[in-house]
Amino acid sequence: MSKLTLNDILDSRAYERVRDEFRSRVMEIKRRRRIHLGTIITLMFESRDTMQLQIQEMIRVEHINTDAGVEDELRAYNPLIPEPGQLCATMFIELTSDDQLREWLPKLAGIERAVEIQLGDGSIVFGHLDAQHEASLTRENVTAAVHYLYFDFTPEQVEEFAKGNCKVVISLPAYREEQYLLDSTVQELLGDLRP
Repeated sequence: MSKLTLNDILDSRAYERVRDEFRSRVMEIKRRRRIHLGTIITLMFESRDTMQLQIQEMIRVEHINTDAGVEDELRAYNPLIPEPGQLCATMFIELTSDDQLREWLPKLAGIERAVEIQLGDGSIVFGHLDAQHEASLTRENVTAAVHYLYFDFTPEQVEEFAKGNCKVVISLPAYREEQYLLDSTVQELLGDLRP
């Protein structure tokens, strides 16, 4: 999947003209890519479309109107566009109160290293962090509310994934959850995995 360039990003006026239709289309894509794991964790498998929407919305909200500003957004979000044989996901820990934050963030320390995709044949594709994100996680006794995960598949694992019967698993002792992927999600994600 090709990375986004400056030419892919609309200026504010052009984006406003297509925003409703573009957002509607990408929200449908996101619906197929979103996995809920228990009550407080959501995994969003990212794509070129989801990252283009993210960049367009950041530019809109932050009133970015220079090429240099757009290039900063491209540097931040292009790494979440998967390479062939890879899935990229944003993991959200959805806590809505200070009490929940104080209770759960320490319990979930290390969760970013406890997410995996189990394939139908029993093989496992482990999630991992990119080096920059991992370097920013300096506290071992508490976790962040957002993590960026990468899943690197072998060609054989891609073909096994295509058969379905796959699930995402969180194996952290304080938060064990699993969710089977819908066939529509498997088909959507195969577009990322196959060049």
